[in-house]
Amino acid sequence: MSSPNAESVRRNSESEGGEVESPEHDPHYDPIVSLPLVDIHTNEEDEEELVKIRARLYRYDTGDHEWKERGTGDIKLLRHMENNTVRVVMRRDKTLKVCANHFITPDIRMNVHCGSDKAFNWSVFADYADETMKQELLAIKFGNAQNAELWKKKFAEAQEIVRTKCSLYTQDQSSDDESSITRSEDTDTPEPKQADKGDKTAEIDSEGVVLKLKELKVENKTEN
Repeated sequence: MSSPNAESVRRNSESEGGEVESPEHDPHYDPIVSLPLVDIHTNEEDEEELVKIRARLYRYDTGDHEWKERGTGDIKLLRHMENNTVRVVMRRDKTLKVCANHFITPDIRMNVHCGSDKAFNWSVFADYADETMKQELLAIKFGNAQNAELWKKKFAEAQEIVRTKCSLYTQDQSSDDESSITRSEDTDTPEPKQADKGDKTAEIDSEGVVLKLKELKVENKTEN
């Protein structure tokens, strides 16, 4: 049985001599204002995602001496495809505001937090989440122990990538230093040799002076 409103619409359409519109008809209207597509740069275009896990992040407030929640969202490990650096990046849900942004170094220690199998804490010398460098003590809590173990494993793999890069850089620097020392030894200026002509001239001059002195002595004897 049709509703009163639908019946009135049908009658009005029939009275006007038109056709009854189907309830499934969806008319198309062109938009009044067209909005062009905008490319949003995240500064992650040149990086490869090693892992992405949903978690909750905390930071230790040294002023209040307590842990404070910093945000909930996806935490990622991103490896730069050219430099082989790896950094930790986390954005808050909905607002997408950065709440963690720092590079991984081989000396960072991932510690179990409060004896939980789902939480870790670590200290970082330079975090740029607030667009300024700050030393932070961070803690993270995952939804289950499997995600926590995966995070710890991927973090260790990222540290190995960075450690390998640092060792290769050190070897390149040492080889460059050795090659520069070798080049400097090869380009040392040899000691100048005395010219033969100069030696002969010096001998002639010295003999000439001696002969001159002898002649003077002879002259003096003659005058006497």
